[in-house]
Amino acid sequence: MTPTLVRRHRPVAGSAPRVDLEARARDWSEIQERMLVPLYEAVYERLDVGAGTRLLGLGCGSGLALLMAAARGAAVTGVESSSPERLAFARERLRPAAAAPGTRAPAKARLVEGSSDDAVPRDAAGPHDAAYTLVTAMDPVGCPAGDAEGLGGLLAAAAPLAERGAPVVLAGWGPPERCATSSVLRVAAKLAQDPLRGGGTWRPALRDDLEVVAQRAGLRPDGSGRVACPFGYADVDSAVRGLLSTGLFDAAVGATDQEQVDKELTEALHPHRRPDGTVWMPNVFRYLIARIP
Repeated sequence: MTPTLVRRHRPVAGSAPRVDLEARARDWSEIQERMLVPLYEAVYERLDVGAGTRLLGLGCGSGLALLMAAARGAAVTGVESSSPERLAFARERLRPAAAAPGTRAPAKARLVEGSSDDAVPRDAAGPHDAAYTLVTAMDPVGCPAGDAEGLGGLLAAAAPLAERGAPVVLAGWGPPERCATSSVLRVAAKLAQDPLRGGGTWRPALRDDLEVVAQRAGLRPDGSGRVACPFGYADVDSAVRGLLSTGLFDAAVGATDQEQVDKELTEALHPHRRPDGTVWMPNVFRYLIARIP
């Protein structure tokens, strides 16, 4: 499971950026991130997130999941290490003055650029004081090759900041046959010359992706669920921009060029275009609830 619907990867040191990272982050926050709202809502409803919740969100991206938790009364802390551009949008979203008239201001929000080591609860006088009651990693696992390998370590590092027995939520893509977007994401794998060249290359989700991550982090699985998260766009251009904002196509752009990726992505979206010009792709996402021992 966000991150992007996936974990983002910065350009290799010394290489020239091939994309406008600020524009990409804007497309994520304005177009793509909202596709995961049903997932966020299902998790928060199941765990009864509210005024007594102290939430630590790993890979918080541009902050929509945090904003939704804060609107329920939770005190939220978000950690983002891979995209300062997305974090800038999160800061704007979560500042108290950004609340719409008549709505609750997200007053108890904190954002950290770095690792969970920098997210020690502010009111903590000891290792278990003011500890987090919920840890989330909602950037879905099970799309880019190797995307789950480092997540177990991140969760293990964050675990000491939470209460014993606190839930940890991981999110992931559902089976490819239940995700219409899978056929479109295969374009990323086809265009990338070497599927092992690094982060961002698509691969089908595996049944036990989330359980493997939880095991690596020393967590105890305690329930799971599936949520329908259809991807809907106003037109093909919005769909292309939204999907590119995930970072999944960056390796393909590096192997070919932006024009080629845009062309083949547009063609792959054609079967999902409806008569009114909108694009609709039904998907199912998984979440796993694990517990800190």
